[in-house]
Amino acid sequence: MPDPERLVGGGLNAGEPDEPQLRPQNLDEFVGQPKLREHLSILLEAAQAREESVDHLLFAGPPGLGKTSLAGIVAQEQGSVLSVTSGPALERAGDVAAILTNLGPGDVLFIDEIHRLPRAVEEVLYPAMEDFQLDIVIGKGPSARTIRLDLPRFTMIGATTRTGLLAGPLRDRFGFVARLDYYTADDLASIVQRSAGILGVPCERSGAVEIARRSRGTPRIANRLLRRVRDFAQVRSGGVIDHDTARSGLDVFEVDRVGLDKVDRRILTALCATFGGQPVGLSTLAVTVGEEPDTVEDVYEPYLLQMGYLRRTQRGRVGTDAAFEHLGLHRPVNDPSQKVRPDDSAVSLFDQSQ
Repeated sequence: MPDPERLVGGGLNAGEPDEPQLRPQNLDEFVGQPKLREHLSILLEAAQAREESVDHLLFAGPPGLGKTSLAGIVAQEQGSVLSVTSGPALERAGDVAAILTNLGPGDVLFIDEIHRLPRAVEEVLYPAMEDFQLDIVIGKGPSARTIRLDLPRFTMIGATTRTGLLAGPLRDRFGFVARLDYYTADDLASIVQRSAGILGVPCERSGAVEIARRSRGTPRIANRLLRRVRDFAQVRSGGVIDHDTARSGLDVFEVDRVGLDKVDRRILTALCATFGGQPVGLSTLAVTVGEEPDTVEDVYEPYLLQMGYLRRTQRGRVGTDAAFEHLGLHRPVNDPSQKVRPDDSAVSLFDQSQ
């Protein structure tokens, strides 16, 4: 197993190679999530007053909303060392035992995608999180014996995009569980302007707002689009990002006014044009757009559902009226999907009126 990344004060690098980091370094720099920032401020201040480590924290939510950044901020505010690893990287109980025994007092252990931890690794974490002790088995067979090692008080921070896959006993051992929400366009515009300042790119508020509107409520996407608009502005628009430059640059990179990219539009086109508005199974839809079913379901569908462009029914995926309108298409007359009931229940075989 590769060694976890150990960083003093939570200095995580979120930028592209050879670029300044864009992650906020403290709670004052963190934009958005006002309730969560208030909760963390209380937890950190109370722990510092007691001269203790903050309780174990679990951050849940879609990718790109700032879970890793918050872990770095917690370490920074405590002035402690941050060790970074991920659930898939911890394959055996010995892997996590090696990391835990290298932690110092007050250190922060951040485990990304914690819901993907193997069960054997979870079993090692239970006493470590609750009692700050580590059980190690020495020997094999009848002569095997267990010794218990004391661990320094540390803070474990978990991040997950799939809360439902997290084992109940593990989830219950976190002292504070928070869910991050999608960001407003105003917060994203502030993030874009802050990132532009770090990157040294002149960016007007109107340009930042245009980028924010197409960022799916996600800071990671906003920063990625900012870099692409920066490239466009540098090559074709004098280097300054204003409204027209941002709009033209994002149009060139095929990100439309609501943040849909080429694959998103292919999915909607398949639902609304190729299949004429009829319900389509996930596998059929995936083959049509040239993606894996898991990719369609986990990466593209959530935003389309959130925007109201796609609806799941027992018969399959259906494009909504909003999807037809967005593509500039008219729904076919006598569209069979219009007979799908509001509760998505299947039509009874005995309901001849349907």
